[in-house]
Amino acid sequence: MLQAWRSAKRTETTQPLKAFILLVVFYCSYLLFPWVLLTSWQWYVNEINNIQAISYLVIAIFLIYARFIEPHHVVVKHTDLSIDENQPLQQPLKIALIADLHIGLYSGHERQLKKIVQKINQQQLDFVVVSGDWTYEPENKLAQELAILKQIHCPVYSVNGNHDEQYPGPPIQALLANALQVNNVIDIENKIVEFDEVRLYGVGDLWAGKAHMENLPELPQDKLWLLLSHNPDTVDMVPNLPTKPLMLSGHTHGGQIELPWLTSYVMKKVSMLGHKRGYYRHETANVFVTVGTGMVGAPFRFRVPPTVDILHLH
Repeated sequence: MLQAWRSAKRTETTQPLKAFILLVVFYCSYLLFPWVLLTSWQWYVNEINNIQAISYLVIAIFLIYARFIEPHHVVVKHTDLSIDENQPLQQPLKIALIADLHIGLYSGHERQLKKIVQKINQQQLDFVVVSGDWTYEPENKLAQELAILKQIHCPVYSVNGNHDEQYPGPPIQALLANALQVNNVIDIENKIVEFDEVRLYGVGDLWAGKAHMENLPELPQDKLWLLLSHNPDTVDMVPNLPTKPLMLSGHTHGGQIELPWLTSYVMKKVSMLGHKRGYYRHETANVFVTVGTGMVGAPFRFRVPPTVDILHLH
């Protein structure tokens, strides 16, 4: 309770009571370990029967894995993709896509960020893109927490997500903008980054009403388009272009906790177009969705480990 109170006092939020309650849940999860010991002892002295003991232990082990093991097991996934199958690149690109770090109440702190940066630097990339949701009610030391990003050996481009743009609002936006700027992360919302054969365009967050792509048909069309957008449902707003863009997104967390029926029900509220993870084809653009690295709502990940997606674009 004391640790939750201390963390809540450092959190940039308009609802400190809510932040405190979420942090209490986060820190009380450490009681899972004495729960296992207590259950084992009760079973040993016959205070509870076999069915009760096994049930309690299975639940405890599931929660321990989802809280303390999988969220820290950062994996790297390689995927071969064409930006437009009708116009292959002469010089392939190798990029990293990450999203949903959600630095704040539950995730994205030093231990995990070090793993992410180490795995990125092992790949010899052309550049890194971060498709939003950097924060989840972060502490006021966000710039210091992101300092390790300066060790990435290639350019890092970013757009914001709904957790960065909406609740808890402007204080987070200002805090994040400064943290990214001082740590060499380039905000490309409504901006174009030129490469030899590709243009990278940053799209604002859909739920914040900032997904503007009306001007794309008026721009030069002599290169292929990569679109960086937090919410994959933004793909429905891409205008018709001479070549088919590839959108890179996050937002869904891949469900974060993969359970039968329940996850599918929740995902219907997260993505109206049915996006979850991986590659999807649409009429005016295709989209690749990463499951991200952080957590919101509950401090658990199950069967959806934090992932750095390495995309080999050709």
